[in-house]
Amino acid sequence: MKYRLLDILACPICKNWPLQFIVFNETKYEYKDLKVKTPFCRDYCGLKVNFLNNINTAELDCAECTKREITDGIILCTKCNRWYPIIEEIPVMLPDELRKEKEDKAFLEKWKNKIPENFLKNGLPFHL
Repeated sequence: MKYRLLDILACPICKNWPLQFIVFNETKYEYKDLKVKTPFCRDYCGLKVNFLNNINTAELDCAECTKREITDGIILCTKCNRWYPIIEEIPVMLPDELRKEKEDKAFLEKWKNKIPENFLKNGLPFHL
């Protein structure tokens, strides 16, 4: 998942934005002659974890951001206490009724040392 996606991702249940996230693994790709307009994001910089109006845009390196991909991680909605896994670079942001408890609990178990305790114990739709 590209960091710039955090500029547009909202919780599908409560519509909260911006969402928090934790990166477990990241991959960096090299692109020849990559040119990216700065700022690339409209309102929120996921890499800097801040709103653009709080950042000196001259200090942004949007080309560097574009090269980085979150391989494994978790997206957190602090408003409704839901969490969404990032698995093999893909954010899995399904509504509760389409999520699979066994798979979600396996994800939590695998990454439990990196996930905040309140999401491990009380996160929705499933927790440990």
